[in-house]
Amino acid sequence: MARKASLSGFPEWLPQERLVELHVLDVLRRTFELHGFANIETRAVETVGQLLRKGEIDKEVYALSRLQAEEGEGPAKQDPNQLALHFDLTVPFARYVVENAGHLAFPFRRYQIQKVWRGERPQEGRAREFTQADIDVVGDGELPFRYDVELALVIAEALGALPIPDFRIRVNNRKLAEGFYRGIGLEDTAGVLRSIDKLEKVGADRVAELLQEELGATPEQASLALKLASIRTEDESFVDQVRALGVTSELLDTGLEELRQVIAEAARRAPGKVIADLSIARGLDYYTGTVYETVLVGHEQLGSICSGGRYDSLATKGSRSFPGVGLSIGVTRLVMRILSQEFAEASRSVPTAVLVTLADDDSWSAAQDVAAALRGRGIAVEVAAKAEKFGKQIKYADRRGIPFVWFTSEDGTHEVKDIRSGDQVQADPAVWTPPAEDLLPQVSARG
Repeated sequence: MARKASLSGFPEWLPQERLVELHVLDVLRRTFELHGFANIETRAVETVGQLLRKGEIDKEVYALSRLQAEEGEGPAKQDPNQLALHFDLTVPFARYVVENAGHLAFPFRRYQIQKVWRGERPQEGRAREFTQADIDVVGDGELPFRYDVELALVIAEALGALPIPDFRIRVNNRKLAEGFYRGIGLEDTAGVLRSIDKLEKVGADRVAELLQEELGATPEQASLALKLASIRTEDESFVDQVRALGVTSELLDTGLEELRQVIAEAARRAPGKVIADLSIARGLDYYTGTVYETVLVGHEQLGSICSGGRYDSLATKGSRSFPGVGLSIGVTRLVMRILSQEFAEASRSVPTAVLVTLADDDSWSAAQDVAAALRGRGIAVEVAAKAEKFGKQIKYADRRGIPFVWFTSEDGTHEVKDIRSGDQVQADPAVWTPPAEDLLPQVSARG
């Protein structure tokens, strides 16, 4: 991780680092599939009009153009049909659902793990090319609230299986927040949410000033909004704390009950991992109910490693709507922190478990027979390219991180050596297998 990249913001891993990333991806994929999520992959490009239809910041979008552009082709801002790289997986997924609605069974449960591109200033935790892992459940016309609860539990299980520090999934509800703001007389709820979303960056005093300067809030209204945002509990006690503020609203009641259901079930199935945090706002306008953000305990400065929420109208087709709820894990952000803090390491940098040596150059074909027998039983094997002294062939294996070296005698018998311990035993290529922990590179947490 200390290496200097030749192109900032586009991380490339060494083989041993890539094995850590693959481990993270495998854990996420396995967990999502255990919960019945089907995998899809969408194209890397969308039209600018599609990408910006919800008002995202166009300065972060990478537009595509040929080096020899055709006459009359203008910049992305002027042409909604200009192609651009997707900056998240939610907008492409919304298009995918609309275009394929006639072929999908609803509620549709999908997971998607792909690269995305965003023109941000590179820093730790932020890259211009990075991998996201998303899960969503989308309904046709309606989607039961229970999915909001389920997704929090799926993510808690997935993150809990990764070699990362403790984490907290912080959950709020837009209905709760908007109902509260309207109950105290602040009708520009989107504006209030945008101000509250800056709380951790600028502090409570500055947010109070913004509410008064930009939204016309009174000091009392600003104080109540900040009191709401200060509530955090691991159990259902947040309900009484909100009630104690003396605000009433039907929308507030609905949001309180929805958030209560999430926290109640999470306290039972993932105690301490999911908390009610009424400061969570999520700046994007399309969220309509539950919202989630996730931080690593002790690494809060890294920002959210997993976020998302409920959206009731992100995808529409005429009068038909496809409400959904989803979460997105910042895989590259997580892997960057795992590697920089050495939270985990791979046992070796190559998949190879065995190097088959050559006694002489004429034995290469016979060595390939040994390799084929081992590979036929799922053992990764390399064959030496030259019949050098056995000491040099062993050094090659050691340099590559290959744990076992195979020798074949003139009489056709075989021996295999564990070059870490020095133990050497007779072996039959038809039955020999390395210990389970050596069959494949293992990724383990450190400390």
